[in-house]
Amino acid sequence: MISRSQGRSATAAIAYRVAERIEDRRTGLTFDYAARGGVDHTEILAPDHAPDWVRDRSELWNRVEESETRKNSQVAREVRVALPAELTHAQRVELVRDFAQEQFVDRGMIADIALHAPGREGDERNHHAHILLTTREVDADGFTTKNRDWNKVEVLEGWREAWARDSNIALERAGIEDRVDHRTLEAQRDEALELASAARERGDEGAELVQTVRAIELDRPPLPQLSPGAWQMKERGIEVGRVGAWHEAKARAAEVMEVARELAGHVRDWLDRAADRVLDRLGPEQSELALAGGREGREQEPDLATRLREAWDARKEGRERQEAEISEREAPDDLAARLRAAAAGIDREAFGDRVSALREGREAEEQHVAQEQERQRTKELEQEQEREVHARRDRGHDYGL
Repeated sequence: MISRSQGRSATAAIAYRVAERIEDRRTGLTFDYAARGGVDHTEILAPDHAPDWVRDRSELWNRVEESETRKNSQVAREVRVALPAELTHAQRVELVRDFAQEQFVDRGMIADIALHAPGREGDERNHHAHILLTTREVDADGFTTKNRDWNKVEVLEGWREAWARDSNIALERAGIEDRVDHRTLEAQRDEALELASAARERGDEGAELVQTVRAIELDRPPLPQLSPGAWQMKERGIEVGRVGAWHEAKARAAEVMEVARELAGHVRDWLDRAADRVLDRLGPEQSELALAGGREGREQEPDLATRLREAWDARKEGRERQEAEISEREAPDDLAARLRAAAAGIDREAFGDRVSALREGREAEEQHVAQEQERQRTKELEQEQEREVHARRDRGHDYGL
């Protein structure tokens, strides 16, 4: 929420995000970020019944400010979304536009969107968008009452789920296999452990190990959210409490990912060996069918598993002539048995021990982070307020962002 109780304003927030110059009629301050770079696209989306002046960005957000009379008013809501770096610029614009239209504008809000490119320093994949939203209903005459339904937790959860769904549709349409998940790391990890348990019960050793590795990869704390002020401190190397917690979570995630990569390598190795044995016994013709375009495609685990199933089905359904040529001694065993034999060298108990150790460490770290955040919250707020005071003296620079 963009709230006056935090010393923020909608005019300052939007000026920074879209890199424009906006004068605030209520305070007399001017927010000039026209020289700021990194803004790839801006656009205002509004309901059909909204007045024409909502297309004027300065007029829109000045009227938003003027419609609020309380000193602690919530003047706007911001939604930030991470954009898939694998998509093109046009695909990212379409994704954000369609999402904002369906989830916000169709509900009656006005959405001012700004797509930002990755910064010069940091993760070059960090394409993201800021969507600034009005909090009041609008009719042909202007803003009316506040819609409290937009503040409900279930509405926010619906937005998160919708963003994951829309992002995955866009990725699939672009022919990209990667997917995003709006759920917490804990929820995803629990699902992976359940799938691993189910695979073990049905004797599917391959699926069990793949899901176990996935659970290990997810067994890490999420990166804590940093306020704009705290993020600036991090960039300057100032270690306040929440910045320290961020670095600790980042380091923990790197350690867990390294363990997951090591274990995933073991899984890939025995999957490849199992695939080679099955394909060799199927013969050249059926091996070519099973590979479906090339042996190099087996680098991705889900594709490999799919090809193994397809090859085995083809073997059972229609290759009787070639099957007759294979002696009883050389005939392939049941695929599940082959996978279990191939995985015999992998110590699943060691996997379980690593999962338990990672979970214990994660729980202890989460408790430590929560305590540290509580101790530092007051100190950080005082520092942010002090920066705001200095910022107001410089024609609004960095004010209300």
